[in-house]
Amino acid sequence: MSAPVSDAMAPGFVLPHDLEAHEPPEARGLTRDGVRLLVSHGATGEIAHHGFAELPGLLHPGDLLVVNNSATLPAAVRLDRLAVHFSTEREDGTWLVELRRRMERRSGPGGGGAGQDARDRRRPGTAPAAGTEMASEPYPGGAAGEWLPLPGGATLRLLGRETPRLWRARLDREVPAYLRRYGVPIRYSYVERDWPLEDYQTVFGIRPGSTEMPSAGRPFTAELVTGLVSRGIGVAPITLHTGVASPSMDEPPCPEWFEVSEATARQAELTRESGGRVIAVGTTVVRALETAALACGRVRAARGWTSHLVTPSAGVRAVSGLITGLHGPRSSHLPMLSAIAGGELLSRSYAEALGEGYLWHEFGDVHLILR
Repeated sequence: MSAPVSDAMAPGFVLPHDLEAHEPPEARGLTRDGVRLLVSHGATGEIAHHGFAELPGLLHPGDLLVVNNSATLPAAVRLDRLAVHFSTEREDGTWLVELRRRMERRSGPGGGGAGQDARDRRRPGTAPAAGTEMASEPYPGGAAGEWLPLPGGATLRLLGRETPRLWRARLDREVPAYLRRYGVPIRYSYVERDWPLEDYQTVFGIRPGSTEMPSAGRPFTAELVTGLVSRGIGVAPITLHTGVASPSMDEPPCPEWFEVSEATARQAELTRESGGRVIAVGTTVVRALETAALACGRVRAARGWTSHLVTPSAGVRAVSGLITGLHGPRSSHLPMLSAIAGGELLSRSYAEALGEGYLWHEFGDVHLILR
């Protein structure tokens, strides 16, 4: 048997079960801002370890944090054997959706390690057994023209495949209102139970539209934002309604709706002119700002649908840093992180995170990258 891959950036790396954040930090006895903060300095190559609550002291007066004010929709609709994950609204009113097969996860004695959970496909018409939680996996079935009956008498029509994983579909009623009534937050198998929608919101979220949480903003609290502003660190919003996460670098994000306001564009430009740093809170913010940036790096007001991809070869023009979570080795976000940090520093940073026991995923620890 070959040895397990220990490089957290390697495609063959499997994240240890105990380094996955299985629940919100509040359920682990922490505050929202009680998570850990890994800091990577591009100018010096230094890597440091802090608590997220220390963030105001790690930034400079005159810096600008740009945050995503998109709020999370309860975008998973569960059927008997399938779940529908709504992802992204299209310009014509159709939606991209992912079909997921629901499975039982039976936790055996001694915990729920990856090799200890039995995930069993449900038999039609059967309910989960006592002591089990429902997980899901991508469902390869479906056919163009097929109609799926959803709760509440709604009907979803599959129109055609957009990618090998996502369908273009049309619901027979207004989607956000339907999801508020019948949906639950999207979660994956490493989160072992449902949590309320409030646990998937950020302090900045005022414009519902994301089907997965813009999770880099989750550790911020009103008190922390007050501390930032009191030190002369600015906070400005953009909107980008994020769709379901892509499991592979081979599947780039689909077009997403965004808006960079005139006020935020002006703040970003004034920050750059005065020598401050524009730091994106989340990969969604990088995508929005880089879409709105001119070749010289100046951010202009913009709105619409973005298909912009940030890669090491293209680099970044508008942002000087990024606050983000820790991403899996096959994540489509890693090229963006490499564009900001550089591949060598990013690889060393992930090795540090692995060695120090940082937690991955949306309820986990956080990474600050400064160029």
